[in-house]
Amino acid sequence: MAKAKSAFVCTECGAEYRKWQGQCTSCQEWNTLTEVKLTSARPGSGTSTAGRAGYAGDLSRDVVDLSNVDLSEVPRLTSTFAEFDRVLGGGLVPGSAVLLGGNPGAGKSTLLLQTACKLAQQRRILYVTGEESLSQVAMRAHRLQLPTHGLKMLAETSVETILAVAEREKPEILVIDSIQTMHLEDISSAPGGVAQVRESAAALTRFAKQTNTVLLLVGHVTKDGTLAGPKVLEHMIDASLLLEGGADSRFRTLRGQKNRFGAVNELGVFAMLEQGLKEVKNPSAIFLSRQEEQAPGSLVMVVWEGTRPILVEVQALVDESALGNPRRVAVGVDQNRLAMLLAVLNRHGGLFTGDQDVFLNVVGGVKVLETSADLAVLLAVVSSLQNRALPKELVVFGEVGLSGEIRPVPSGQERIAEAAKHGFLRAIVPRANAPKQAPKGMEVIPVDKLSDALEAL
Repeated sequence: MAKAKSAFVCTECGAEYRKWQGQCTSCQEWNTLTEVKLTSARPGSGTSTAGRAGYAGDLSRDVVDLSNVDLSEVPRLTSTFAEFDRVLGGGLVPGSAVLLGGNPGAGKSTLLLQTACKLAQQRRILYVTGEESLSQVAMRAHRLQLPTHGLKMLAETSVETILAVAEREKPEILVIDSIQTMHLEDISSAPGGVAQVRESAAALTRFAKQTNTVLLLVGHVTKDGTLAGPKVLEHMIDASLLLEGGADSRFRTLRGQKNRFGAVNELGVFAMLEQGLKEVKNPSAIFLSRQEEQAPGSLVMVVWEGTRPILVEVQALVDESALGNPRRVAVGVDQNRLAMLLAVLNRHGGLFTGDQDVFLNVVGGVKVLETSADLAVLLAVVSSLQNRALPKELVVFGEVGLSGEIRPVPSGQERIAEAAKHGFLRAIVPRANAPKQAPKGMEVIPVDKLSDALEAL
């Protein structure tokens, strides 16, 4: 009999080692290595890495030219939420594995329960809960006034049992809530460990690929906002979505971090109500709830999220610093980029902020990941520094280079059209993004340098 092989895996970062050692050299944590038995690819094993029993007939299949593949054979299933479908790239793809992550209380289980209850009226759904009892799920569905007829429920944490029930029920959509509570009998570590999460997700994903089932996994996040578990989990799945939203806000944003069937960084917006999550058709409207009297340091910019423009408000506060090292605090944008933009403002705009505290905030909890917010950030800082309010009907976007030039951004025409649709009358944009004919009732001011934008104010 061959000797069983084993490896030592870090429970914090997922790094593997051939032998035990006190400290993990990847994350620098102590006493986090646990021994994991490496199972062999034996026929009929549910935890085998090759899964030979499910691929017995694959060797007889013919090689097909890519141009002859019929895409009509892969229809998409709607999730009943237009915002959810948008982030997914058009809907659920049969045989795909989708991971939904988020902070506790963000609404992950609520979103999937609403989706499952609505889809169960016309499709076969199996909802597996490992964190709550069946009565708790039923109470939540009753509170949300959801149709519960037709939804198959299972309270189980054993992956072997779940796969056996799924083979009997043959669902079109399989929901696992959550992957951190699942475990395999062959793995000695506790549920939620690196080995359990990785192997459980691999077994469930393999079942979804073999049976053409849509797999929806719920995942927890760590205190720094990243997905709990090994990074290899993100490579196994087809789409990774993150549901964000603080306890002090009733709005939730669903962002795509990885998607093999659609655009990455697509954004869907939901509102948490008493009846559950409700999609927001016009996200720009909720981010533009501004005061009647315009205050210094407030400005509206147009950012591009996935496949659509969104208008958000950026606020800046510049105050004299009482410290030797002035503070630079940015919420919603990169703090290092703010420091770089302030240096550009000093060098090419003639405005010194080295003795001032600079605070920046993007209203609504939106995280701006692109560079089109550079010009709006600088003009908001200038407005607060000089204590002069900017016109309420002004909208700004553009990337600022280190030499003070204003660079164009993608989809400039669509951004201007979105601003005109919401009633903005003036727009300061890069010259390369200026349209030949401005929208009716809007004045478009093209600029080449930062000094031109300051003069336009």
